[in-house]
Amino acid sequence: MNEQEKKNAALEAVSYIKNGQIIGLGTGSTAYFAILRIGELVTNGLAIKAIPTSEETKRLATELGIPLIDVNDVNAIDVTIDGADEFTPGLQLIKGGGGALLREKIVASITKQQIIIADSSKKVEKLGAFKVPVEVIPFASNAVSLKLKSLNGAVALRTKNNAVYLTDQQNYILDVDFGLIDNPTALAKALDHITGIVEHGLFIDMASMVICGQGEKTETYEVSKIS
Repeated sequence: MNEQEKKNAALEAVSYIKNGQIIGLGTGSTAYFAILRIGELVTNGLAIKAIPTSEETKRLATELGIPLIDVNDVNAIDVTIDGADEFTPGLQLIKGGGGALLREKIVASITKQQIIIADSSKKVEKLGAFKVPVEVIPFASNAVSLKLKSLNGAVALRTKNNAVYLTDQQNYILDVDFGLIDNPTALAKALDHITGIVEHGLFIDMASMVICGQGEKTETYEVSKIS
């Protein structure tokens, strides 16, 4: 069911794309379905330019014939479609399970309409069951770990295939368990001020909407509908 929910959310999100726009392409298993659909539309004549949020997404988009441009050549992105590891109905997110949080947040920061797509398992009332990914400069990994522990975080250095995981920017990721997070905004601000952290996976006030697959249907959460 989760796969179908991902597909349904992705197809709904892609319907917001218009001819001539600059599109941000997210990373991960749900964004994958959106990219496949965008590739089909480009083949059928949709004229867009796209900016990928990871090397993995860049490879997929290139295979599908989606025209890509460099993020440094634009001042704004019209629509970005990306996934999330957790989201609340208030549009607070945890992202970065796939390791692309830095580029994802850079792209989100210059996006006019950030559309998050997810299956129903990603919806939570309070963030924190999923660990918060924190991208750090390798030189600072121990110093940052100590700071995170002082914020009551349980820190684990991310590994893959028995080696330290490296992001596309050649940084480390610390996966931090803060428990359920009572105040994500305050935690995000605290992380912003730790020297050596490049970026973290708390995306606060960045999403325009979340489209969540719910069984055979989708449910949309928007900023304007949050009281």
